[in-house]
Amino acid sequence: MKTQYFTLKEVKLNNNCPECFSREGLQLTFKQKIVENVFYKAITLETKHSLYCNVCGNDIFPVSWTDDIEQVFAYQQRAATPKPKSIKLKKLAWILIVTDIIIVAVIIMYSLGIFNS
Repeated sequence: MKTQYFTLKEVKLNNNCPECFSREGLQLTFKQKIVENVFYKAITLETKHSLYCNVCGNDIFPVSWTDDIEQVFAYQQRAATPKPKSIKLKKLAWILIVTDIIIVAVIIMYSLGIFNS
């Protein structure tokens, strides 16, 4: 099973970086999880976030966030609505489903005596 994330929303913040105190480099990113295997590809409701400073090159972890950053984060989190949960069956899954339906139909026809001569 392969797990990936796609970028749901990226926002540049005007808050001071807790590390370098620059007002120009903070970037908040929200990502949503995609699970993929041989049979299907699914978008889950699970999301994750990261705060990165482009000036000092550091990831800013929630422990060092200021109250202002937390308020902006809460607002942006509400604004970043995740895509709805979905699942897409791949070709192999459809082949297995159709094959199973045909096998069940043949068994039912055989038990009803349609194939008996």
